[in-house]
Amino acid sequence: MTIAALLDLGVPLLVIERAVAALPLDGFHLHRGHAHRSGIVATSFDVHVEAPQPERTYGSIDAMLAAAPLDPPVAALARRIFRRLGEAEAAVHRIRLEDVHFHEVGAVDAIVDIVGAAAAIVHIGAEVVGSPLPMGRGFVKARHGILPLPPPAAVACLRGVPTYGVELDAELVTPTGAAIIATLATRFERWPTFAPDRIGFGAGTRELPDRPNLLRVVLGTRSGGEESLGSASHVIVEANVDDLTGEVAGHAIEALLAAGALDAWAAPITMKKGRPALTIAALAAAPQADAVATALLRETTSIGLRKIPVARTERPRRITTVKTAYGAIRVKISEGPFGPPQIKPEFDDCAAAARTHGVPVREVVSAALSAAKG
Repeated sequence: MTIAALLDLGVPLLVIERAVAALPLDGFHLHRGHAHRSGIVATSFDVHVEAPQPERTYGSIDAMLAAAPLDPPVAALARRIFRRLGEAEAAVHRIRLEDVHFHEVGAVDAIVDIVGAAAAIVHIGAEVVGSPLPMGRGFVKARHGILPLPPPAAVACLRGVPTYGVELDAELVTPTGAAIIATLATRFERWPTFAPDRIGFGAGTRELPDRPNLLRVVLGTRSGGEESLGSASHVIVEANVDDLTGEVAGHAIEALLAAGALDAWAAPITMKKGRPALTIAALAAAPQADAVATALLRETTSIGLRKIPVARTERPRRITTVKTAYGAIRVKISEGPFGPPQIKPEFDDCAAAARTHGVPVREVVSAALSAAKG
């Protein structure tokens, strides 16, 4: 329903298809359709499984997302959603995160749901504000037996998220849906103060007796023209620290990138009383700003930080794979009305191929460039 609503909002289906195509999955196909709910024509989105799918562990899913040629912000966001889901399952079953086996959640449709939702949100580049979530009652039959509603894993995913009870024997919030909204939303309100621009409806499959089974997504802008994080496509998160070693600063930069930052850096500065210090900073898409800020406070000694809203102009880019004498190498091609395309082989691929074949990495880079220019 999340993907369906975002498609109805205007996200191109190609955004979802490209993200899913980057995953080493098969035995299914995607279908976009329409459904009528209480007179509202909504978009539906289904994953039709055509072949048996294996059970997957949290570790295998996370490794798959890390290795897949997804755009870095999409991969980082999808991994954060799955981590929240994995931690919830681990808490419910009292096992280590690495030992969590996904059954219903580990199926290919849930992987598509999470990766597709991450790709759509990154494509939009807007702050996500959620409304309090309705929680049904009753029981549901699952792999482990009869479970109470709302599902235990869904409740664990929603720590800190406002919810309210509904007198309806139905599962209104699934663990996957809970993980998605709890990870994406920066805050929860009944209705934020903003000017609606576009509206999307995603249809569920069940008919509910007292309400349309729909997820509504509204895209808009803050009224009043005030500058805010919500009106900016990207945010710079930064802090000044004067008691950080070089090793810890390097680790902090890696943590910022893992949290979803598009770029992260450290710059030398001089603070009051002539103290040498560092500014640790990161650029993040607005939906990832809070997660990046959390990582900055967690991994450094700073007790505060700044969030600076910025606009970002970027070239459209795509990733393709070329064949060279040293094996397959991924190449990023950036295009658009900015002069000749920029072509850059993925350095990690080139370095790995260079080690395998015992040649300088520059030779692999040159071979990949020649293959890409074709």
